Amino acid sequence: MRKHVTDRPRSTGTARLRAFVRQDREAGPHPSITSLHKRPRTHVGSRRAVEYARILRGHSA
Repeated sequence: MRKHVTDRPRSTGTARLRAFVRQDREAGPHPSITSLHKRPRTHVGSRRAVEYARILRGHSA
């Protein structure tokens, strides 16, 4: 008895997934990266300078 036409193993190729991932990657930056770029920058160095100037002026916390 012969096997039915649909009784064959599915191919395990990843070409379709690879193409989808490539298109998704080329579509633009990830939303989390965009939100990180929109965050305000905090400069630790400039805050230290403010604190040192305050100490030099004689003010205490």
